[in-house]
Amino acid sequence: MFMNILFVCTGNTCRSPMAAAILREKRPDWIVQSAGLFATPGIPVSLGTKTILSEKGIRVQHVSMQLTEEMAEQADVILTMTYSHKQTIDIHFPHLKGKTHTLKGDEGDVIDPFGGPIDTYRQTYDELLFYIEKWLEEGDKA
Repeated sequence: MFMNILFVCTGNTCRSPMAAAILREKRPDWIVQSAGLFATPGIPVSLGTKTILSEKGIRVQHVSMQLTEEMAEQADVILTMTYSHKQTIDIHFPHLKGKTHTLKGDEGDVIDPFGGPIDTYRQTYDELLFYIEKWLEEGDKA
């Protein structure tokens, strides 16, 4: 089944581009994008994110993008990094509530590695990988 998946975080330089890169590796047949609620357009992916993805053999060419209503409407599923990201999208785009979810569900927020040491980026990668694989498995059962 073809899907258009949109990951959303705050600045679109760490978590959501990392999540998008992971999912693209697993499902190259899908459209996978990322955006930020408060992104400054055109900022490259953080060095920590680039380093970790490189360690995993995943190439990433990304510049930050601000979430737009059009982008959100085109997505089949919107996966946010935190509950507050989901709440913000629900407030600004109430008609999209049914397709907006936090990646971790009720299990909390994805760690924000921004400005932290490289080990925090590794921890974020591991967390994203785990919950993306879990989300893919649950989708296969539906």
